[in-house]
Amino acid sequence: MNPSPSSLASTLDAPLSTDTRPATAPALAPATAPAPAAAFEPAKGGRFARLPLLAGRSFIPLGLFARLPLAMLTVGALTLVTAVTDSYAVGGAAAGAVGIGSALGAPVLGVLADRLGQRGVLLVSAVANTVAIVALILAAYLIPGAKDLAAAVPVLAAAFVAGASCPQVGPLARVRWMALTSRTFGPGRSAAANSADLDTALSYESTADELTFVLGPALVGILASLLAPWLPLALAAVLTLVLVPAFAVHPTHHAVVRTARRPAAAASGVAAAPAAGSADGPDGDRRRETRPAAQRARTLAAVALPVLAMVCMGTFFGSTQASLSSFSASFATSELAGLLYAVMGLSSAAAALSVAYWPRRFSVNARWIACAALMAGLAPLLLLPSTALPMILVLLVLGLPVGPLMVTVFAIGGLVAPAGKLGTVMTALASGIVAGTALGSSIAGQLAQNFGYSTAFLVPVCAATALFLLGTAAAVVLRQRGRKTAPAA
Repeated sequence: MNPSPSSLASTLDAPLSTDTRPATAPALAPATAPAPAAAFEPAKGGRFARLPLLAGRSFIPLGLFARLPLAMLTVGALTLVTAVTDSYAVGGAAAGAVGIGSALGAPVLGVLADRLGQRGVLLVSAVANTVAIVALILAAYLIPGAKDLAAAVPVLAAAFVAGASCPQVGPLARVRWMALTSRTFGPGRSAAANSADLDTALSYESTADELTFVLGPALVGILASLLAPWLPLALAAVLTLVLVPAFAVHPTHHAVVRTARRPAAAASGVAAAPAAGSADGPDGDRRRETRPAAQRARTLAAVALPVLAMVCMGTFFGSTQASLSSFSASFATSELAGLLYAVMGLSSAAAALSVAYWPRRFSVNARWIACAALMAGLAPLLLLPSTALPMILVLLVLGLPVGPLMVTVFAIGGLVAPAGKLGTVMTALASGIVAGTALGSSIAGQLAQNFGYSTAFLVPVCAATALFLLGTAAAVVLRQRGRKTAPAA
Protein backbone atom coordinates (compact mmCIF):
# COMPACT_ATOMS: atom_id res chain seq x y z
CA MET A 1 0.00 0.00 0.00
CA ASN A 2 1.12 3.55 -0.60
CA PRO A 3 0.20 5.37 2.61
CA SER A 4 0.06 9.11 2.87
CA PRO A 5 0.84 11.01 6.05
CA SER A 6 -2.83 11.87 6.45
CA SER A 7 -4.37 11.21 9.81
CA LEU A 8 -6.29 8.06 10.65
CA ALA A 9 -9.48 10.05 10.94
CA SER A 10 -9.33 11.41 7.42
CA THR A 11 -8.51 7.97 6.07
CA LEU A 12 -11.50 6.35 7.71
CA ASP A 13 -14.11 9.02 7.09
CA ALA A 14 -13.28 9.90 3.49
CA PRO A 15 -15.74 8.36 1.00
CA LEU A 16 -14.54 5.28 -0.83
CA SER A 17 -13.73 5.43 -4.48
CA THR A 18 -15.33 2.99 -6.84
CA ASP A 19 -12.37 0.62 -6.74
CA THR A 20 -10.73 -1.59 -4.14
CA ARG A 21 -7.32 -0.01 -4.25
CA PRO A 22 -5.97 2.05 -1.32
CA ALA A 23 -7.66 5.42 -1.19
CA THR A 24 -4.51 7.27 -0.10
CA ALA A 25 -2.02 6.31 -2.81
CA PRO A 26 0.52 9.10 -3.41
CA ALA A 27 1.89 10.13 -6.73
CA LEU A 28 4.89 8.33 -8.10
CA ALA A 29 8.21 9.48 -6.76
CA PRO A 30 10.39 11.25 -9.30
CA ALA A 31 12.93 8.43 -9.13
CA THR A 32 10.32 5.88 -10.19
CA ALA A 33 10.18 5.42 -13.93
CA PRO A 34 6.67 5.45 -15.41
CA ALA A 35 5.31 2.22 -16.76
CA PRO A 36 5.63 1.78 -20.49
CA ALA A 37 2.63 2.62 -22.59
CA ALA A 38 2.18 -1.04 -23.45
CA ALA A 39 1.41 -1.71 -19.82
CA PHE A 40 -1.75 0.34 -20.14
CA GLU A 41 -3.07 -1.41 -23.22
CA PRO A 42 -5.57 -4.23 -22.85
CA ALA A 43 -3.86 -7.58 -22.53
CA LYS A 44 -4.56 -9.99 -25.36
CA GLY A 45 -4.80 -12.95 -23.00
CA GLY A 46 -7.57 -11.47 -20.88
CA ARG A 47 -7.55 -9.97 -17.41
CA PHE A 48 -5.07 -12.41 -15.89
CA ALA A 49 -2.58 -11.65 -18.66
CA ARG A 50 -2.27 -8.13 -17.23
CA LEU A 51 -0.75 -9.38 -13.97
CA PRO A 52 2.72 -10.05 -15.43
CA LEU A 53 2.59 -6.59 -17.01
CA LEU A 54 2.00 -5.06 -13.58
CA ALA A 55 4.48 -7.05 -11.52
CA GLY A 56 6.86 -8.76 -13.94
CA ARG A 57 6.85 -12.35 -15.12
CA SER A 58 8.95 -13.72 -12.26
CA PHE A 59 6.74 -12.33 -9.48
CA ILE A 60 3.87 -14.78 -9.92
CA PRO A 61 5.88 -18.05 -9.70
CA LEU A 62 8.00 -16.62 -6.87
CA GLY A 63 4.93 -15.62 -4.88
CA LEU A 64 3.31 -19.00 -5.50
CA PHE A 65 6.14 -21.31 -4.48
CA ALA A 66 7.60 -19.09 -1.75
CA ARG A 67 4.39 -19.56 0.27
CA LEU A 68 4.49 -23.35 -0.06
CA PRO A 69 6.62 -23.89 3.11
CA LEU A 70 3.90 -22.31 5.26
CA ALA A 71 1.40 -24.83 3.87
CA MET A 72 3.82 -27.68 4.64
CA LEU A 73 4.86 -26.60 8.13
CA THR A 74 1.90 -27.59 10.29
CA VAL A 75 1.30 -30.97 8.67
CA GLY A 76 5.05 -31.56 8.44
CA ALA A 77 5.51 -30.96 12.17
CA LEU A 78 2.57 -33.25 12.96
CA THR A 79 3.94 -36.01 10.71
CA LEU A 80 7.54 -35.81 11.91
CA VAL A 81 6.89 -35.57 15.64
CA THR A 82 4.22 -38.27 15.59
CA ALA A 83 6.49 -40.63 13.63
CA VAL A 84 9.51 -40.06 15.89
CA THR A 85 7.75 -40.05 19.26
CA ASP A 86 4.97 -42.51 18.35
CA SER A 87 2.64 -40.18 20.23
CA TYR A 88 -0.37 -38.52 18.66
CA ALA A 89 -0.61 -36.21 21.66
CA VAL A 90 2.91 -34.82 21.20
CA GLY A 91 2.49 -34.65 17.43
CA GLY A 92 -0.77 -32.77 17.77
CA ALA A 93 0.76 -30.44 20.33
CA ALA A 94 3.64 -29.69 17.94
CA ALA A 95 1.21 -28.88 15.13
CA GLY A 96 -0.76 -26.71 17.54
CA ALA A 97 2.43 -24.90 18.57
CA VAL A 98 3.14 -24.12 14.92
CA GLY A 99 -0.38 -22.74 14.48
CA ILE A 100 -0.26 -20.63 17.63
CA GLY A 101 3.17 -19.30 16.72
CA SER A 102 2.01 -18.36 13.24
CA ALA A 103 -1.17 -16.72 14.53
CA LEU A 104 0.83 -14.59 16.97
CA GLY A 105 3.85 -13.94 14.78
CA ALA A 106 2.15 -13.02 11.51
CA PRO A 107 0.69 -9.68 12.71
CA VAL A 108 4.04 -8.77 14.27
CA LEU A 109 5.78 -9.41 10.94
CA GLY A 110 3.07 -7.33 9.25
CA VAL A 111 3.65 -4.38 11.60
CA LEU A 112 7.41 -4.60 11.04
CA ALA A 113 6.93 -4.77 7.27
CA ASP A 114 4.76 -1.64 7.39
CA ARG A 115 7.34 0.20 9.49
CA LEU A 116 10.66 -1.11 8.13
CA GLY A 117 9.81 -2.29 4.62
CA GLN A 118 9.10 -5.79 3.33
CA ARG A 119 12.58 -6.64 2.04
CA GLY A 120 14.48 -6.59 5.34
CA VAL A 121 11.70 -8.25 7.33
CA LEU A 122 11.35 -11.08 4.81
CA LEU A 123 15.11 -11.67 4.65
CA VAL A 124 15.46 -11.88 8.43
CA SER A 125 12.37 -14.06 8.84
CA ALA A 126 13.59 -16.43 6.10
CA VAL A 127 16.87 -17.05 7.93
CA ALA A 128 15.18 -17.30 11.35
CA ASN A 129 12.56 -19.70 10.03
CA THR A 130 15.14 -21.94 8.40
CA VAL A 131 17.09 -22.16 11.65
CA ALA A 132 13.90 -22.90 13.61
CA ILE A 133 12.87 -25.71 11.24
CA VAL A 134 16.30 -27.31 11.47
CA ALA A 135 16.09 -27.01 15.27
CA LEU A 136 12.68 -28.69 15.21
CA ILE A 137 14.02 -31.63 13.20
CA LEU A 138 17.03 -32.05 15.49
CA ALA A 139 14.97 -31.69 18.67
CA ALA A 140 12.48 -34.32 17.51
CA TYR A 141 15.26 -36.87 16.98
CA LEU A 142 17.63 -35.94 19.80
CA ILE A 143 15.37 -35.18 22.79
CA PRO A 144 15.04 -38.43 24.79
CA GLY A 145 11.69 -39.45 26.21
CA ALA A 146 9.77 -37.02 23.99
CA LYS A 147 6.67 -39.18 24.23
CA ASP A 148 5.94 -37.25 27.39
CA LEU A 149 4.69 -33.69 26.83
CA ALA A 150 6.89 -32.40 29.65
CA ALA A 151 10.00 -33.87 28.04
CA ALA A 152 8.94 -32.57 24.62
CA VAL A 153 9.07 -28.90 25.64
CA PRO A 154 12.14 -28.20 23.43
CA VAL A 155 10.32 -29.75 20.47
CA LEU A 156 7.24 -27.64 21.13
CA ALA A 157 9.35 -24.50 21.59
CA ALA A 158 11.09 -25.07 18.25
CA ALA A 159 7.70 -25.67 16.59
CA PHE A 160 6.36 -22.43 18.07
CA VAL A 161 9.34 -20.40 16.82
CA ALA A 162 9.07 -22.03 13.40
CA GLY A 163 5.44 -20.92 13.17
CA ALA A 164 6.09 -17.43 14.52
CA SER A 165 8.99 -16.75 12.15
CA CYS A 166 7.37 -18.17 9.01
CA PRO A 167 7.57 -15.51 6.24
CA GLN A 168 4.14 -14.15 5.37
CA VAL A 169 4.53 -14.24 1.61
CA GLY A 170 0.83 -14.42 0.72
CA PRO A 171 -0.37 -11.40 2.73
CA LEU A 172 2.61 -9.27 1.73
CA ALA A 173 2.11 -10.22 -1.92
CA ARG A 174 -1.42 -8.84 -1.64
CA VAL A 175 0.00 -5.61 -0.23
CA ARG A 176 2.27 -5.34 -3.27
CA TRP A 177 -0.63 -5.90 -5.66
CA MET A 178 -2.64 -3.18 -3.92
CA ALA A 179 0.29 -0.79 -4.21
CA LEU A 180 0.96 -1.68 -7.85
CA THR A 181 -2.66 -1.23 -8.93
CA SER A 182 -2.83 2.13 -7.17
CA ARG A 183 0.17 3.44 -9.14
CA THR A 184 -0.43 2.30 -12.68
CA PHE A 185 -2.46 5.19 -14.09
CA GLY A 186 -1.61 6.16 -17.60
CA PRO A 187 -3.08 6.77 -21.04
CA GLY A 188 -6.36 4.95 -21.34
CA ARG A 189 -6.27 3.64 -17.75
CA SER A 190 -9.10 4.65 -15.40
CA ALA A 191 -9.73 4.01 -11.73
CA ALA A 192 -12.31 1.40 -12.73
CA ALA A 193 -9.74 -0.42 -14.87
CA ASN A 194 -7.27 -0.42 -11.99
CA SER A 195 -10.01 -1.76 -9.74
CA ALA A 196 -10.49 -4.62 -12.19
CA ASP A 197 -6.75 -5.30 -12.09
CA LEU A 198 -6.80 -5.46 -8.29
CA ASP A 199 -9.78 -7.82 -8.19
CA THR A 200 -8.00 -10.01 -10.72
CA ALA A 201 -4.85 -10.02 -8.59
CA LEU A 202 -6.78 -10.84 -5.41
CA SER A 203 -8.62 -13.63 -7.22
CA TYR A 204 -5.28 -15.08 -8.27
CA GLU A 205 -3.86 -14.74 -4.74
CA SER A 206 -6.76 -16.64 -3.17
CA THR A 207 -6.38 -19.33 -5.82
CA ALA A 208 -2.65 -19.54 -5.06
CA ASP A 209 -3.44 -19.94 -1.34
CA GLU A 210 -5.93 -22.71 -2.09
CA LEU A 211 -3.51 -24.54 -4.37
CA THR A 212 -0.60 -24.39 -1.93
CA PHE A 213 -2.74 -25.53 0.99
CA VAL A 214 -3.85 -28.48 -1.12
CA LEU A 215 -0.42 -29.28 -2.57
CA GLY A 216 1.53 -28.68 0.65
CA PRO A 217 -0.07 -31.40 2.81
CA ALA A 218 -0.15 -33.78 -0.15
CA LEU A 219 3.59 -33.26 -0.72
CA VAL A 220 4.25 -33.86 2.98
CA GLY A 221 2.33 -37.13 2.89
CA ILE A 222 4.10 -38.41 -0.22
CA LEU A 223 7.63 -37.56 0.95
CA ALA A 224 7.09 -38.75 4.52
CA SER A 225 5.52 -42.06 3.56
CA LEU A 226 7.85 -42.92 0.68
CA LEU A 227 11.18 -41.54 1.94
CA ALA A 228 11.58 -40.13 5.46
CA PRO A 229 9.41 -38.17 7.93
CA TRP A 230 12.05 -35.43 8.27
CA LEU A 231 12.28 -34.77 4.53
CA PRO A 232 9.18 -32.55 4.13
CA LEU A 233 10.39 -30.12 6.79
CA ALA A 234 13.90 -30.15 5.34
CA LEU A 235 12.46 -29.32 1.92
CA ALA A 236 10.37 -26.53 3.47
CA ALA A 237 13.55 -25.09 5.00
CA VAL A 238 15.38 -25.17 1.66
CA LEU A 239 12.46 -23.56 -0.16
CA THR A 240 12.28 -20.83 2.48
CA LEU A 241 16.00 -20.11 2.32
CA VAL A 242 16.03 -19.93 -1.49
CA LEU A 243 12.67 -18.56 -2.60
CA VAL A 244 11.72 -16.12 0.16
CA PRO A 245 14.86 -13.97 -0.27
CA ALA A 246 14.22 -13.93 -4.03
CA PHE A 247 10.66 -12.74 -3.33
CA ALA A 248 11.96 -10.22 -0.81
CA VAL A 249 14.32 -8.47 -3.23
CA HIS A 250 11.95 -8.60 -6.21
CA PRO A 251 11.57 -5.05 -7.62
CA THR A 252 7.88 -4.97 -6.66
CA HIS A 253 8.87 -4.29 -3.04
CA HIS A 254 9.74 -0.72 -4.10
CA ALA A 255 6.03 -0.07 -4.78
CA VAL A 256 5.18 -0.37 -1.06
CA VAL A 257 5.98 2.80 0.85
CA ARG A 258 6.94 2.40 4.49
CA THR A 259 4.77 3.93 7.20
CA ALA A 260 6.13 7.20 8.51
CA ARG A 261 6.18 7.53 12.27
CA ARG A 262 3.62 10.05 13.45
CA PRO A 263 4.26 12.48 16.29
CA ALA A 264 3.19 11.26 19.70
CA ALA A 265 0.30 13.68 19.86
CA ALA A 266 -1.02 12.61 16.47
CA ALA A 267 -0.59 8.93 17.25
CA SER A 268 -2.56 9.28 20.45
CA GLY A 269 -5.43 10.90 18.56
CA VAL A 270 -5.58 13.92 20.94
CA ALA A 271 -6.30 17.18 19.21
CA ALA A 272 -4.06 20.13 19.94
CA ALA A 273 -5.48 22.63 22.41
CA PRO A 274 -6.82 25.85 20.89
CA ALA A 275 -4.79 28.99 21.22
CA ALA A 276 -5.63 31.48 23.90
CA GLY A 277 -8.70 33.46 23.01
CA SER A 278 -9.99 30.78 20.67
CA ALA A 279 -13.72 30.77 20.10
CA ASP A 280 -13.84 27.01 20.44
CA GLY A 281 -13.76 27.03 24.22
CA PRO A 282 -13.97 23.97 26.52
CA ASP A 283 -16.97 22.52 24.71
CA GLY A 284 -15.05 22.53 21.43
CA ASP A 285 -12.13 20.79 23.14
CA ARG A 286 -14.38 18.03 24.42
CA ARG A 287 -15.97 17.56 21.02
CA ARG A 288 -12.57 17.24 19.34
CA GLU A 289 -11.34 14.81 22.01
CA THR A 290 -14.36 12.51 21.69
CA ARG A 291 -14.23 12.49 17.89
CA PRO A 292 -10.97 10.46 17.62
CA ALA A 293 -12.30 7.93 20.15
CA ALA A 294 -15.41 7.35 18.02
CA GLN A 295 -13.26 7.08 14.92
CA ARG A 296 -11.00 4.53 16.59
CA ALA A 297 -14.04 2.51 17.64
CA ARG A 298 -15.33 2.48 14.06
CA THR A 299 -11.90 1.46 12.83
CA LEU A 300 -11.66 -1.39 15.33
CA ALA A 301 -15.12 -2.69 14.39
CA ALA A 302 -14.45 -2.42 10.67
CA VAL A 303 -11.11 -4.26 10.89
CA ALA A 304 -12.24 -6.82 13.49
CA LEU A 305 -15.10 -8.12 11.35
CA PRO A 306 -12.97 -9.43 8.44
CA VAL A 307 -10.39 -10.79 10.90
CA LEU A 308 -13.13 -12.68 12.78
CA ALA A 309 -14.45 -13.87 9.43
CA MET A 310 -11.06 -15.37 8.63
CA VAL A 311 -11.04 -17.10 12.03
CA CYS A 312 -14.40 -18.61 11.10
CA MET A 313 -13.06 -19.54 7.67
CA GLY A 314 -10.12 -21.30 9.30
CA THR A 315 -12.49 -23.03 11.69
CA PHE A 316 -14.47 -24.22 8.69
CA PHE A 317 -11.29 -25.58 7.08
CA GLY A 318 -9.87 -27.25 10.19
CA SER A 319 -13.12 -28.82 11.32
CA THR A 320 -13.85 -30.11 7.82
CA GLN A 321 -10.41 -31.74 7.68
CA ALA A 322 -10.79 -33.38 11.09
CA SER A 323 -14.34 -34.53 10.35
CA LEU A 324 -13.33 -35.98 7.00
CA SER A 325 -10.56 -37.92 8.72
CA SER A 326 -13.11 -39.59 10.99
CA PHE A 327 -15.54 -40.02 8.08
CA SER A 328 -12.99 -41.75 5.83
CA ALA A 329 -11.81 -44.01 8.66
CA SER A 330 -15.36 -45.33 8.98
CA PHE A 331 -15.17 -47.15 5.65
CA ALA A 332 -11.50 -47.00 4.52
CA THR A 333 -8.48 -45.30 6.11
CA SER A 334 -8.08 -41.82 7.58
CA GLU A 335 -5.42 -41.00 4.96
CA LEU A 336 -8.23 -40.75 2.39
CA ALA A 337 -9.34 -37.52 4.08
CA GLY A 338 -6.56 -35.55 2.39
CA LEU A 339 -7.77 -36.55 -1.06
CA LEU A 340 -11.38 -35.78 -0.18
CA TYR A 341 -10.45 -32.37 1.18
CA ALA A 342 -8.45 -31.65 -1.97
CA VAL A 343 -11.69 -31.85 -3.97
CA MET A 344 -13.12 -28.90 -2.08
CA GLY A 345 -9.84 -27.03 -2.41
CA LEU A 346 -9.75 -27.42 -6.18
CA SER A 347 -13.33 -26.26 -6.73
CA SER A 348 -12.71 -23.36 -4.35
CA ALA A 349 -9.59 -22.33 -6.27
CA ALA A 350 -11.42 -22.43 -9.61
CA ALA A 351 -14.28 -20.35 -8.22
CA ALA A 352 -11.83 -17.80 -6.79
CA LEU A 353 -10.42 -17.22 -10.27
CA SER A 354 -13.91 -16.47 -11.57
CA VAL A 355 -14.32 -13.46 -9.26
CA ALA A 356 -12.29 -11.34 -11.68
CA TYR A 357 -15.18 -11.65 -14.16
CA TRP A 358 -18.09 -10.99 -11.77
CA PRO A 359 -20.19 -7.88 -12.58
CA ARG A 360 -19.00 -4.65 -10.99
CA ARG A 361 -22.46 -3.82 -9.64
CA PHE A 362 -22.09 -6.84 -7.32
CA SER A 363 -20.61 -4.98 -4.32
CA VAL A 364 -18.18 -6.61 -1.92
CA ASN A 365 -20.72 -6.48 0.92
CA ALA A 366 -23.36 -8.20 -1.21
CA ARG A 367 -20.73 -10.68 -2.36
CA TRP A 368 -19.84 -11.57 1.25
CA ILE A 369 -23.46 -12.08 2.26
CA ALA A 370 -24.36 -14.10 -0.85
CA CYS A 371 -21.33 -16.42 -0.69
CA ALA A 372 -21.66 -16.97 3.06
CA ALA A 373 -25.38 -17.67 2.72
CA LEU A 374 -24.60 -20.26 0.07
CA MET A 375 -21.94 -21.84 2.31
CA ALA A 376 -24.36 -21.95 5.24
CA GLY A 377 -27.02 -23.53 3.04
CA LEU A 378 -24.70 -26.15 1.54
CA ALA A 379 -22.71 -27.10 4.67
CA PRO A 380 -25.51 -29.27 6.19
CA LEU A 381 -25.11 -31.55 3.16
CA LEU A 382 -21.94 -32.82 4.84
CA LEU A 383 -24.17 -34.73 7.25
CA LEU A 384 -25.74 -36.86 4.52
CA PRO A 385 -23.09 -39.02 2.76
CA SER A 386 -21.89 -42.33 4.17
CA THR A 387 -19.53 -43.30 1.32
CA ALA A 388 -16.81 -41.56 -0.66
CA LEU A 389 -18.57 -40.75 -3.94
CA PRO A 390 -21.51 -38.78 -2.48
CA MET A 391 -19.08 -36.92 -0.22
CA ILE A 392 -16.95 -35.99 -3.23
CA LEU A 393 -20.00 -34.47 -4.90
CA VAL A 394 -20.92 -32.53 -1.76
CA LEU A 395 -17.38 -31.20 -1.31
CA LEU A 396 -17.16 -30.24 -4.97
CA VAL A 397 -20.28 -28.08 -4.68
CA LEU A 398 -19.44 -26.79 -1.20
CA GLY A 399 -16.10 -25.42 -2.37
CA LEU A 400 -17.70 -23.11 -4.93
CA PRO A 401 -18.57 -20.22 -2.54
CA VAL A 402 -15.44 -20.65 -0.40
CA GLY A 403 -12.85 -19.17 -2.79
CA PRO A 404 -14.94 -16.11 -3.74
CA LEU A 405 -15.64 -15.44 -0.07
CA MET A 406 -11.92 -15.44 0.71
CA VAL A 407 -11.28 -13.00 -2.15
CA THR A 408 -14.07 -10.77 -0.84
CA VAL A 409 -12.92 -10.70 2.78
CA PHE A 410 -9.35 -9.86 1.75
CA ALA A 411 -10.72 -7.07 -0.47
CA ILE A 412 -12.75 -5.64 2.40
CA GLY A 413 -9.69 -5.91 4.63
CA GLY A 414 -7.84 -3.71 2.14
CA LEU A 415 -10.73 -1.23 2.14
CA VAL A 416 -10.94 -0.79 5.90
CA ALA A 417 -7.19 -0.92 6.69
CA PRO A 418 -6.00 2.36 8.22
CA ALA A 419 -3.41 4.37 6.33
CA GLY A 420 -0.03 2.66 6.48
CA LYS A 421 -1.40 -0.47 8.18
CA LEU A 422 -2.25 -2.60 5.17
CA GLY A 423 0.50 -5.14 5.84
CA THR A 424 -0.66 -5.43 9.44
CA VAL A 425 -4.27 -6.06 8.43
CA MET A 426 -3.38 -8.54 5.66
CA THR A 427 -1.18 -10.61 7.97
CA ALA A 428 -3.86 -10.47 10.68
CA LEU A 429 -6.34 -11.90 8.19
CA ALA A 430 -3.93 -14.69 7.30
CA SER A 431 -3.17 -15.46 10.94
CA GLY A 432 -6.91 -15.61 11.59
CA ILE A 433 -7.14 -18.51 9.14
CA VAL A 434 -4.28 -20.32 10.90
CA ALA A 435 -5.74 -19.79 14.36
CA GLY A 436 -9.19 -20.83 13.18
CA THR A 437 -7.83 -23.97 11.55
CA ALA A 438 -6.23 -25.04 14.82
CA LEU A 439 -9.45 -24.25 16.70
CA GLY A 440 -11.67 -26.10 14.25
CA SER A 441 -9.41 -29.14 14.15
CA SER A 442 -9.37 -29.35 17.94
CA ILE A 443 -13.13 -29.00 18.42
CA ALA A 444 -14.12 -31.30 15.56
CA GLY A 445 -11.48 -33.85 16.55
CA GLN A 446 -12.87 -34.09 20.07
CA LEU A 447 -16.43 -34.39 18.79
CA ALA A 448 -15.46 -37.04 16.26
CA GLN A 449 -13.63 -39.03 18.92
CA ASN A 450 -16.51 -38.96 21.39
CA PHE A 451 -19.65 -38.77 19.23
CA GLY A 452 -18.71 -39.66 15.66
CA TYR A 453 -18.15 -37.78 12.43
CA SER A 454 -21.77 -36.70 12.00
CA THR A 455 -21.57 -34.60 15.15
CA ALA A 456 -18.15 -33.26 14.11
CA PHE A 457 -19.60 -32.00 10.81
CA LEU A 458 -21.80 -29.61 12.82
CA VAL A 459 -18.71 -27.46 13.43
CA PRO A 460 -18.26 -26.40 9.76
CA VAL A 461 -22.03 -25.81 9.60
CA CYS A 462 -21.79 -23.41 12.56
CA ALA A 463 -18.68 -21.74 11.10
CA ALA A 464 -20.45 -21.10 7.79
CA THR A 465 -23.45 -19.65 9.63
CA ALA A 466 -21.15 -17.37 11.62
CA LEU A 467 -19.60 -16.14 8.36
CA PHE A 468 -23.05 -15.13 7.13
CA LEU A 469 -23.82 -13.26 10.36
CA LEU A 470 -20.47 -11.47 10.23
CA GLY A 471 -21.19 -10.47 6.63
CA THR A 472 -24.47 -8.84 7.60
CA ALA A 473 -22.74 -7.09 10.50
CA ALA A 474 -19.98 -5.84 8.18
CA ALA A 475 -22.59 -4.35 5.85
CA VAL A 476 -24.19 -2.50 8.76
CA VAL A 477 -20.88 -1.22 10.14
CA LEU A 478 -19.65 0.08 6.80
CA ARG A 479 -23.01 1.69 6.11
CA GLN A 480 -22.95 3.41 9.51
CA ARG A 481 -19.50 4.75 8.75
CA GLY A 482 -21.06 6.45 5.76
CA ARG A 483 -18.81 4.83 3.17
CA LYS A 484 -19.74 3.28 -0.15
CA THR A 485 -18.64 -0.24 -0.78
CA ALA A 486 -16.53 -0.80 -3.84
CA PRO A 487 -18.04 -2.85 -6.65
CA ALA A 488 -16.40 -6.07 -7.64
CA ALA A 489 -14.67 -6.61 -10.90
